[in-house]
Amino acid sequence: MSHTPNPLRRVAVVIVASAAMAGALQGCVPLIVGGAAVVGAGMVATDRRSSGAQLDDQGIELRGAARIRDIANDNMNVTVTSFNRQVLLTGTVGTDADKRRAEEVLQRTDNVRTVVNEVRVAPTISFQVRSNDSLLVGKVKASLLDAKDLFANSFKVVAENGTIFLMGLATRRETERATEVTRGVSGVLRVVRVVEIVSEGELAGQPRQGGTGASSQPSSGSSVPLPPMEPLAPPPGAVTTPVR
Repeated sequence: MSHTPNPLRRVAVVIVASAAMAGALQGCVPLIVGGAAVVGAGMVATDRRSSGAQLDDQGIELRGAARIRDIANDNMNVTVTSFNRQVLLTGTVGTDADKRRAEEVLQRTDNVRTVVNEVRVAPTISFQVRSNDSLLVGKVKASLLDAKDLFANSFKVVAENGTIFLMGLATRRETERATEVTRGVSGVLRVVRVVEIVSEGELAGQPRQGGTGASSQPSSGSSVPLPPMEPLAPPPGAVTTPVR
């Protein structure tokens, strides 16, 4: 498959917004592929990623999960999620060495541009917490869909122990607005944004959904404060490929 450069300038950003957490939660999480599924025509038509990137993301998640499984031990419970060939690793491992190994095997996976390693060295989380995370993902997705000034398909939502990870391809305004909406969802303890930022002009001609695009600032009353947005430098050794 040939790769041609995309004219959009993409800047990957990771923002961590922390809130006080009532205590350590423990339990068990299996190895998970972060959303691999057959891409239908409707999804391709409404997704800002190219069809090639969507297919690559599915392949990355499947191959990445298999590679993690090859090195896994009883204390390694890792989720692999890919969006636009950028990989997010979440879950728990027993040691820092296991965390590094998980990142290294994903960096060597075909078509991966960058790896954002949010794996924690901690005990595995319980089935109840895992179930709560699944419910939280549904609540956040519904809230993003209800926000008429957002293109909800721009974001992929991942939950881990009350933390919501927002992955996507969006403008800075959309990213701030999506974060504001997510922070307002009951049960969200922390928001981490792994978003490729593009300008409004760069999105001209791409599918949009509802709203006028008016700027909206985060509510000062939120219990999940945000630090300033900072660019994310590609991790050492990451495999980069042209983005179609």
